[in-house]
Amino acid sequence: MTLLFGFYVLIWPALTLGVLLLICRAVARDRREAKKDHRTLV
Repeated sequence: MTLLFGFYVLIWPALTLGVLLLICRAVARDRREAKKDHRTLV
């Protein structure tokens, strides 16, 4: 039971990190495209 609880507690930071990396990668891609087209990001 302790192993299951430990896995449950530790999986949320891993999922959060994955989502954060996905968002950062998408913003970086959009930023590169905007810079290429001489536009602002916002």
